[in-house]
Amino acid sequence: MYVYSTRDLLHLLLTSYKRTMQKTITYTLCLTCLWSLLSLAAIAQTRVSGRITNESKREPLAGISIAVRGKVVGTITDQKGQFSLSVNTPPPFTLAITGVGFQTQEIVINGNRTDLDIALKEQVMLGQEVVVSASRVEENVLKSPVSIEKMDIRSIQSTAAPSFYDALRNLKGVEVSQQSVNFSSVNTRGFTSNGNNRLVQLVDGMDNQAPGLNFPVGNVAGISELDLESVELLPGAASALYGPNAINGLLLMTSKSPFTYQGLSAQARGGVMSATNRTTIDGTPQVNTPFYDVAFRYAKAFKNRLAFKVNANYVTAKDWQATDYRDQSFYNGYNPSTGTAQNNPGYNGVNVYGDENSSGVSLASFRPIFAQLLGVPASQLSVIDPSGRLAQLIGGVQQVSAQTGIPASQIVNDVLLPNTVVSRTGYPERGLVDYNTHSLKLNGAVHYRFNDKLEGILQANWGSGTTVYTSTDRYYINNFQLAQYKAELRGSDFFVRAYSTQERSGDAYAAGLLGSFILEAWKPSINQSNLLGSWYPQYAFTYAGGALQAFPRALQQALAANPGNVAAAYQSAVASINTLAPTLQAAALGVADAGKPAVGSAQFNQYADAIKQQPIAQGAKFLDRTNLYHAEGMYHLRSLVDPNLVDLTVGANYRMYALNSGGTLFLQKPEGGEYTIHEYGAYLQAIKSFKDVLKITGSVRYDKNQNFRGVFSPRISAVLTAAKDHNFRASYQTGFRIPTTQNQYINLNTPVALLIGGLPAVRDRYNLRDGRTTIFGTSTSYDFPEFKPERVLTFEVGYKGLIANRLLIDAYYYNSQMQNYIGAVVLSNPGVPVPIQTPRNYDKSIMYQGFGLGIDYVLPKNFTIGGNLSNTTLNAGGVGLFDSKKNQNVLDDGFQIGFNTPKYRYNLSVANRNIGNSGWGFNVTWRYQDAFLWQELLQPVQSRTLANSQQIVIPAFSTLDAQVSKKIAPIKSILKVGGSNILRNQYTTGWGNPTIGAMYYVSLTFDELLN
Repeated sequence: MYVYSTRDLLHLLLTSYKRTMQKTITYTLCLTCLWSLLSLAAIAQTRVSGRITNESKREPLAGISIAVRGKVVGTITDQKGQFSLSVNTPPPFTLAITGVGFQTQEIVINGNRTDLDIALKEQVMLGQEVVVSASRVEENVLKSPVSIEKMDIRSIQSTAAPSFYDALRNLKGVEVSQQSVNFSSVNTRGFTSNGNNRLVQLVDGMDNQAPGLNFPVGNVAGISELDLESVELLPGAASALYGPNAINGLLLMTSKSPFTYQGLSAQARGGVMSATNRTTIDGTPQVNTPFYDVAFRYAKAFKNRLAFKVNANYVTAKDWQATDYRDQSFYNGYNPSTGTAQNNPGYNGVNVYGDENSSGVSLASFRPIFAQLLGVPASQLSVIDPSGRLAQLIGGVQQVSAQTGIPASQIVNDVLLPNTVVSRTGYPERGLVDYNTHSLKLNGAVHYRFNDKLEGILQANWGSGTTVYTSTDRYYINNFQLAQYKAELRGSDFFVRAYSTQERSGDAYAAGLLGSFILEAWKPSINQSNLLGSWYPQYAFTYAGGALQAFPRALQQALAANPGNVAAAYQSAVASINTLAPTLQAAALGVADAGKPAVGSAQFNQYADAIKQQPIAQGAKFLDRTNLYHAEGMYHLRSLVDPNLVDLTVGANYRMYALNSGGTLFLQKPEGGEYTIHEYGAYLQAIKSFKDVLKITGSVRYDKNQNFRGVFSPRISAVLTAAKDHNFRASYQTGFRIPTTQNQYINLNTPVALLIGGLPAVRDRYNLRDGRTTIFGTSTSYDFPEFKPERVLTFEVGYKGLIANRLLIDAYYYNSQMQNYIGAVVLSNPGVPVPIQTPRNYDKSIMYQGFGLGIDYVLPKNFTIGGNLSNTTLNAGGVGLFDSKKNQNVLDDGFQIGFNTPKYRYNLSVANRNIGNSGWGFNVTWRYQDAFLWQELLQPVQSRTLANSQQIVIPAFSTLDAQVSKKIAPIKSILKVGGSNILRNQYTTGWGNPTIGAMYYVSLTFDELLN
């Protein structure tokens, strides 16, 4: 009898699940469409029409949305403020009248109405926004059960930041790591990284991550600002509703419906980027450079039944440059504050590539070779080196040994080859990366309303760009492409969607590997068949020759000062030679580097062009054509269970990653090809309200990845409305992160280490469980414990209230516990010539906490002032919630993590969108964040110890953004002049990241329906 293994059973379950889901979706679509077509003919229509004006001026308002509450039917007003709508839903029903900058009105319709005359009141809205991300149902932001931040269209239009994505950093508790002018990673509540895979970014319900990287590439392939309706940020754990990886937060971006936002809109923005560290390849200053950003959008609806939209957005600029030349080697007693390329022979510049020495090669590494050469006859030495220099060197050592009686090997060790780490002379990043950056986003969608309750959507998002990303290397992402294709059916109480995300890495390559391979192509570091033609032997022999030439004279002088005491004289002579070390090192470097190709030279370009085309591990190019396939559905059970009794929501999803890197990034199967990864999950949520005073929400979710055990994620929250517009909230939230595709299957050689995934299939490929694998730098064996998903458990309390319709207060405190934190361990194995880095779980809980406070106040004449403060504190190293100590990246027991988070962040702003109804507006925002410690895989292993990690500091900085705008009604446009970091306080957001300067811009935005 055949016995099924766990893998067989899992495969059968997944296959059955997929087939069942496919059949269910197919049957659902067919039945729904049939029902819809039949219902069209059976239901009588109610006709509603009228005119909408501005209450203060009685002017017609164009583009105002008129929608039936709880249905998918709606329309907008034309240029004369008029609208007409046919509704199949039997009356009575409620119309919701909404427009940007106006107070929402609701009108109950009991029958045909063709005479509606509606006047909308302009309003500075505080606390009136509707959000959906917190509970997957519409609710007032004041009554959200968890912390939430929102940017609506007006916030986006009035921000002083160059783009809405840049403006995210002004939200309470948000941390942004910027690696390029068009690539930033958003994070909240600690554990910041340059490629953040702990925060999920959704664009119209689609996970915007690059499947092979497992994080969004900023907004390179995201959403155009002209097509953006709103941004909601949910800080903290959100896995209970949104599934894996949303343990630090959720960023939900929603585009404009072509039914609601019709017509033509366009935007042109141009300006100057300014940073004093920028130069051309040859060193010519390039402080000020132009940038351009153009976009257009067109949408059209036909009889409120069919609608489409198209978008395009193109950005081009000279990128920020990474020019941090501090020494991160921690070799030879130097650190980032003291080491330079001139005084440290083991120098490893942060943004210099090819100078990495992860194996710690030193002059002492060549002692065994010299020991062998000491026993080789002079005649054979002449064969090895016809120039005779080698024979002269060995003979000189033997002569000194004979004169002093000191063993030749000791002279070699003490004088010729001291224990000094040496690195090659690398190339700065600006010589390896093209800083001409650009991005192109194209988007199109077709919407069809089958009836009042059902809408179908076909959508395609495509983006391409060039940017730079910081991780284990600085990766030049050249002609990167990300495409997303979605089909969706949605109604008033459900949705079913399926989409695919397809990543194409283009001509991407690793700058660090490029620098290393150029040096190796020119002159190998060590070539066993031609030692004297290799860089390190040339350096070592030159240093040794210079030391030997100076040593006899130093020894004679020492003997004259210490007659008869050879040992003392010898030590004195050795000390004398050590003082000459800088001179000897410079001479050795000059010989070894003679003929090194200069950046931009024909020889350099020849090497670089060839290496960029060679995939890893023979070159620097990495290939990634990984695809993601996802299907999900959600249903509000309002038709089955009275929502007044309990409001129930259920949902489920299935996801598959199809890895495809051509062996450059991921492990290949023994039979060829790369692995696929399957995941599925389901959730249930229940909401119970008690007389609009108390709302309790509970949910539970189960997720399963084929490579890991299943995970349950519960959440419970309560909102107490103590008085109108005064709400207290408390919640217990859980989240989890499935190890990324790279955590699981990466197989990548970098200048720092060999990176391998945490699954048995990867480590077994290198036979690492042979009993010889130890933790790097120790003799401690490593036994490869079970690899698990991360989990976060969070308790949170908060208050959000509106006082006198003018003062909005939002405050929270949270206390979190992370379990199974996925860090990294560096290993050694005799069968692998370089350090091995693999992910591993921390077997203890990591405790962290924080608080936030946001205050917004409306002054007379609609001037607004606001500010927010956020604190994030890791409970390690004696750091307290309110003290001034920096968060640590090494825990009390020595375990290394990447918390990478400033303790305090502040934002202050003052604004007025329309001063005295003149059309003039302005916004000024000041931002500050603390200095903090950073730990990243880009850093060498020795920089991550407790002592050395205190040197890896990202300095504190503050910025000032400002803009002035003018609405030009006759041409339906808004002119804006502004700048980001206008005082040009240059800063960086992470180790190895570029220096960010100022951006000054002028923009003109046209909207056909602008009021």
